[in-house]
Amino acid sequence: MLEELNCKHWALTEDSNNILNLVFDKQNESVNTLDSEVLAELEWLIEKLEKITPPALVLSSGKNSGFIAGADIKQFKNINDFDEAYSKIKLVQNLFDRFAALPFPKVAKITGFCLGGGMELALACDYRVALDEPNTKLGLPEVMLGILPGWGGTVRLPKLIGPLKAMDLILSGKVLDVRRAKKTGLVDAAVPLRNIDAAVVHYCLHKPSKQKPTKFHVWLNSDFVRPLLGKFFAMQLAKKVNKEHYPAPYRVVSNWVAISPYNPKALDKEAEGIANLMISDTARNLVKVFFLREKLKGLAKGVEFNPKRVHVIGAGVMGGDIAAWCALSGMYVTLQDMNQDAIAKTVQRSFKLFKKKLKLTHLINSARDRLSIDMEGQAIYQADVIIEAIVEDESIKQDLFKELEQKAKPQAILASNTSTITLAKIAKKMKNPNRVVGIHFFNPVALMQLVEIVVDAKTDKNVQAQAEAFVSKINKLPLPVQSCPGFLVNRILVPYIAEAIELYNEGISGDLIDKAATDFGMLMGPIELADVVGLDVCAVAGQNLGATLPNFVEDMIKSGKLGKKSGQGFYVWKNGKSIKPKSQTNSNSVPVDIEDRLIMRLLNESMAALRQGVVSEENLLDAGMIFGAGFAPFRAGPMAYAQHMGNSTIKTKLDDLAAKYGDRFIADKGWG
Repeated sequence: MLEELNCKHWALTEDSNNILNLVFDKQNESVNTLDSEVLAELEWLIEKLEKITPPALVLSSGKNSGFIAGADIKQFKNINDFDEAYSKIKLVQNLFDRFAALPFPKVAKITGFCLGGGMELALACDYRVALDEPNTKLGLPEVMLGILPGWGGTVRLPKLIGPLKAMDLILSGKVLDVRRAKKTGLVDAAVPLRNIDAAVVHYCLHKPSKQKPTKFHVWLNSDFVRPLLGKFFAMQLAKKVNKEHYPAPYRVVSNWVAISPYNPKALDKEAEGIANLMISDTARNLVKVFFLREKLKGLAKGVEFNPKRVHVIGAGVMGGDIAAWCALSGMYVTLQDMNQDAIAKTVQRSFKLFKKKLKLTHLINSARDRLSIDMEGQAIYQADVIIEAIVEDESIKQDLFKELEQKAKPQAILASNTSTITLAKIAKKMKNPNRVVGIHFFNPVALMQLVEIVVDAKTDKNVQAQAEAFVSKINKLPLPVQSCPGFLVNRILVPYIAEAIELYNEGISGDLIDKAATDFGMLMGPIELADVVGLDVCAVAGQNLGATLPNFVEDMIKSGKLGKKSGQGFYVWKNGKSIKPKSQTNSNSVPVDIEDRLIMRLLNESMAALRQGVVSEENLLDAGMIFGAGFAPFRAGPMAYAQHMGNSTIKTKLDDLAAKYGDRFIADKGWG
């Protein structure tokens, strides 16, 4: 009989205890996502399940990759109005409600990722048993797409774990590892692989009391407390995100304040909220950003390259952090430098990184064991990938790569982390310059997702593909760019930062300049960014790209005020954070065109880089600037924003600025 209930994407079986096992295995896909076809089959199955009474049902995945990744994001593109969005959301809400109401225990057996709509389906179960392994991740990250959990997540989660923990998860979009999920109450049990099936059967047959929030959490959900707590949530949000830029988390709070999660109408309010958000420009742009990330992830798909050993030359901040990140990602890493002080600082920073990311002592120790010091460079002979991260001196790099070519394995990747010197110059003394590729990380390495893969006409295509594969394997996003001064991200940032420094030179305080940029949506203002990059690095990049910085910047560099790394630049830095003095600028003297001066220079350089073929298409430029420079994600990248404004509008703005401020604003001919 059960065989008759099997569908394309779902399989139903029965074990020796008569427990039903409902296995989700989306056909012709590597991961499980919920689309209209999958949900239609689930609805048909629920109709059948409503007519039988097994002891229990186990919901599990047939994929090795994980449980359920969530809704199929591709379907968002086809929704054009509120009514269509609302009706589709209500269909799934009703479906999950019917699943939750089945008159027997339902246990979600969670292995791997359980996210978004997959988490909401798991919340519709009576119990959640999760595999205690590092790759088990749980959460409701919908706000990262400009929407909110719409299949019952904003209603069920506050009832399950209380509003404080629930809002912390929903408003941030954070994803928890399995042990934190257990501590939070998101799952009932976290068990090793050898015990997971026994644990699932225990919950099916013994039906322990369901997890419930404490009386205190019930009180926090009450009509009296919600308005007060809602103000607190909104205040905390305001410190992190602009309501006009990212309305979704604010909508979660306002919905919860308006209607108790115990009120049957709460789901209607949730559906109304997500329907409004789904058709907004913000959501559409953040969905585009999601696909930009997937595009970069897919660049190395199908490339057979499995590097195990990485050798990093240079234990400065960049080299040391690259080495630590590679070790964190499972590579065996050797770090070469004669400066023992630099090596000691790298070891200290790497230990902090491992503790922060891995949590568990045995995993931390394993990562530390994978990172070793090799002052003489003996590991060069065995390394699969060699990354140079030494001083930005053309002659020194040339001598180093000549030596590496002689010592390294013929198939080893020879890469430079240079941010300013072209590959042709670096490879000048090599017999086979086609072996050299740029693998350009951004600072701070642990936080920045993007890595530029720098190539020129001589770069071997296989070397490029393997470099992209390596970057993917260390959980970064590879972006292929042509070798030219500044490559892509730094080339576009230099005029933007230079304009900010010119504004500063005109007497505008750094905090006001930064505020103009963050009000636009940039994740960090250009003055603070200059401090983070390092004023010495900015000066060198400016020289290479023909951007002249005011004399006072050179004076700051000579006096040791290099920015974050020296503790002082435009701002004073303590414990890794900038201390911004209260603005001394008279508000009446602040130019009204600060934003235009900053953003128009960035857009103009973006168009020039695209026209000159630094990247092959607009989407790659947008991805590079979002993931490598913190360009406003809700605007979907410089070229997407330019398309929204219109080329003629941008050209008019640039012409007006050029007439007022000079030739640096002359519109690139790509604007037409």
